[in-house]
Amino acid sequence: MRKYSFRLFLIALFTILSIYLLYPTYKDYQNTKEIKQKLEVLKAKKLKENPSIKKNELDKYLYQMEDSIRNSDPSIAETRAKRIKLGLDLQGGMYLALEVNTAKMFEKIADKKADGTFYQILKEAEKEAKTSDKPFVDIMIEKFKERGIRLSKYFGSVREDEDKIADDLRKQSEDAINRAMEIIRNRIDQYGVSEPSIQKQGTRRIIVELPGVSKQEEARQLLQGRAQLEFRLVKDPEYAAKVIENINKVLSGKMKVDSLKDSTQVVKTDLADNKKEDSVKKDKKQTQEEFLNENPLFKYMQINPYTADGFVEEKMVPKVEQLLKRADVRSVIPSNVEFVFSAKPEIAKDGKKYYTLYLLNAKPELTGEVITNAQANIDPTTNSPIVTMQMNSQGAVEWARITGANIKKRCAIVLDGVVYSAPVIQSKIPSGNSQITGSGSLEEAKILEIILKAGALPAPIDIVEERTVGPSLGQDSISAGFISALLGYILVAIFMVIYYQKSGAIADVALVLIVLYILGILAGFSATLTLPGIAGLVLTMGMAVDANVLIYERIREELSVGKTVKAAIKSGFDNSLSAIVDSNITTLITGFILYQFGTGPVKGFALTLMIGIFTTLFGALVISRVLIDWSTDKTNQISIG
Repeated sequence: MRKYSFRLFLIALFTILSIYLLYPTYKDYQNTKEIKQKLEVLKAKKLKENPSIKKNELDKYLYQMEDSIRNSDPSIAETRAKRIKLGLDLQGGMYLALEVNTAKMFEKIADKKADGTFYQILKEAEKEAKTSDKPFVDIMIEKFKERGIRLSKYFGSVREDEDKIADDLRKQSEDAINRAMEIIRNRIDQYGVSEPSIQKQGTRRIIVELPGVSKQEEARQLLQGRAQLEFRLVKDPEYAAKVIENINKVLSGKMKVDSLKDSTQVVKTDLADNKKEDSVKKDKKQTQEEFLNENPLFKYMQINPYTADGFVEEKMVPKVEQLLKRADVRSVIPSNVEFVFSAKPEIAKDGKKYYTLYLLNAKPELTGEVITNAQANIDPTTNSPIVTMQMNSQGAVEWARITGANIKKRCAIVLDGVVYSAPVIQSKIPSGNSQITGSGSLEEAKILEIILKAGALPAPIDIVEERTVGPSLGQDSISAGFISALLGYILVAIFMVIYYQKSGAIADVALVLIVLYILGILAGFSATLTLPGIAGLVLTMGMAVDANVLIYERIREELSVGKTVKAAIKSGFDNSLSAIVDSNITTLITGFILYQFGTGPVKGFALTLMIGIFTTLFGALVISRVLIDWSTDKTNQISIG
């Protein structure tokens, strides 16, 4: 036994190590089973307490409870992180087709130069882009040329060459999708999705596969959040009230304005000259109908008398947005201010959801570029989730100046075009640390943390296609893959025993260890097992047996020419080595190419195949050799059929 001690040690070491690496997978399976049982109990209890609960509300409750259970025990998260990860086809998840909304990006670039014609061109270009292979930017440029409108009217400067402006727009469009892919990849990596697939499709689309992600809303927030963070001052109530008054005058037909007129001047005039009119209105008693006819905007929103903030019911938000985009309405909204909705609605006593409409400075006082770090936590005073942010030295200085100059004024924290909070500045903040409130749960706050850390998207992302692969479908795939692998092994094992007798049984034992090593390596390197990966595993079984077949047939030839058993075994292994190595190297090269240039499931197949090649060589040249030598030591005989 001494001469086999080192090889036996290697076999024992790899076997024990593989079992150790696979234990978290087994433990995670047990944990998941127990959690499912607990959730079933909680689900039944919830349905008993509230039989009329909506499915989405029940699912949200169960998601929260699952997170609570998993977060309560650190070992659950630890074992889950070390388990064999499964791909989209085996554990379910989400498939999303994203589209970079370059139209919104160009709208932002045009800024205040945009007019009705500009928006019409964008609309036409978007419509055509849906049925065309041309890049959106090229279609947009063609639409401008058809109308005889120079690009310099909206982009760049009048002195710039049109071709140069067009090239710049094309470059910005191309950079936008490349940056979007990189930022999305960074966000997904921080979120902890195993083996995601991120591919570019065409000129504007990005295909994303997220294995194991079942929380659709979280995924959407993760992928669509632009991370455009701004700190903007809220306008004084008197100023906001006058702007709203002018909007009502336009909507009621009492004010006729030139769309090109400086609206800022309109507001200034009203602030100075309309006091008398206001006092008359106070004395005049109006019916509700008369009041709404004079103030059409109030048909769709209420106004806070102290802050002049609007309160808009959820179903009325699109209508209010539509009114605010009207050309005549935009003409009386000063160019230096902007209406922005809150990110989350408030629930009234009647159960209706109301969004807050703020009037903010159009120009931010500070942007998210100064943020160096973000961290999601629970505020101990309010017990609500918050995201704390740290600023760089330059940001801290600016923040101190801004807060010091605007004490008792409100400063809105705006992320991706919506207001998360608008606290009153109580004192000067010299440290540069800030907080974002308004997240519904700690999970939402963590998503926000990831978005802020990963950086801002260059353009909005729209989800144009979404599919969810359910866990049950994934389980069916696992079952089918397991049955195919088991059936393949049984048939191969039977053949080897019948044809090669005792030596065939040795090959079968080696094959079991090879499969164990492959799974152990997958677990150890946090690799992902996919359905094609299982196919690669089955193929590896055939390759492993093929190596043994070459060795056994060579041993038969050596025995037929009169060599002793030990000499035949040695020659059989030595002379078949080159053929085994050559065949496996060529397969390894193919597997490497597939892994390097393939995507998604193809990579899973290639990875399993490459791991299988190394374990196959070890199995044939070490495990089989030790077992055959050990079995022939005492009897000096070999059973090889």
